[in-house]
Amino acid sequence: MAKQLTLQSPLDMHLHLRDGDMLKLVTPLTAEGFAGAVIMPNLVPPVDNLDKLLEYKERILGACEGHKFDPFMTLFFRQYTEQELANAKDHMIGIKLYPAGATTNSEAGVKAIDAVEPVFKMMEEMEIPLLVHGETHGFVMDREKEFLASYDYLASKFPKLKITMEHITTADAVAMLDRHENLRATVTLQHLIITLDDVAGGLLNPHLFCKPIAKRPEDREALLQAALEAHPKLMFGSDSAPHPLEKKESCGCAAGVFTAPLAIARLAQLFDKHEKLDNLQAFLSGNAQTQYGVTPPKKLVTVTKEPFTVPEAYTGFQQHVVPMHAGEELEWRISQID
Repeated sequence: MAKQLTLQSPLDMHLHLRDGDMLKLVTPLTAEGFAGAVIMPNLVPPVDNLDKLLEYKERILGACEGHKFDPFMTLFFRQYTEQELANAKDHMIGIKLYPAGATTNSEAGVKAIDAVEPVFKMMEEMEIPLLVHGETHGFVMDREKEFLASYDYLASKFPKLKITMEHITTADAVAMLDRHENLRATVTLQHLIITLDDVAGGLLNPHLFCKPIAKRPEDREALLQAALEAHPKLMFGSDSAPHPLEKKESCGCAAGVFTAPLAIARLAQLFDKHEKLDNLQAFLSGNAQTQYGVTPPKKLVTVTKEPFTVPEAYTGFQQHVVPMHAGEELEWRISQID
């Protein structure tokens, strides 16, 4: 009999759904297997007020095709008033800070951390989590490492502010988890598997290019070990980021790896390879529920050790998106959802 594992309410704590036709294509691909996801707000224009947040959530729910799925909404960080935060608090899971220009659609982000301290103070007092894209504008391999000083500063100055280091990619960031009580982190599927060599060591693979970029083997190893051991402050966040084919296979390749449809099966394969399947539940849901205090819809997702071929692309609504592992055979697949 094939090996099986039933997961309870898997969660994706960092997800891009875009908008319009792309949202209609990719939302069901997450909502089918995941019980909930933290939705990124970097649309054009950004989701930076309560009306936009509620309207975006409605569009997401309308695209779920009947699947049990909770979108945990975020606001794009800006200079909010206390009243704005009070009005929005019960409708969001946190506020996402982007350094200006650090990644896709982040031009309206923060230019100086110390200039927005009043907002951090209000968030701390109101118990609103801060989610951070942690990169500087330095040399591309060092951007996350350079930003760690900002995490030290924020965690120390605002000790009751819950801070999530999003999509960490370095061994140094893993070490940060144990340095401050109010820090936690998400990590993607791709950063547990690939290094920069997979992206650009031979012919450039645009479908593995993302920001933060994949790093060195020793960084991947540190991330993988923390995930496999289900470090209590580390959560799965796919950072699944769909782009149309013409935006990926082009000059000026868009940053983002699309993993939503295969993430659960690929994680099962990875954890099985290292004989750590017993820890996958905590990494995929338990830690997130503890760290954020969320209660997702009840959903049982059974994965089975049976072959599954990843489609070459996902198409619909005049969109064409290539996933990670396109055309490859995985060892595990989702076999049942209840």
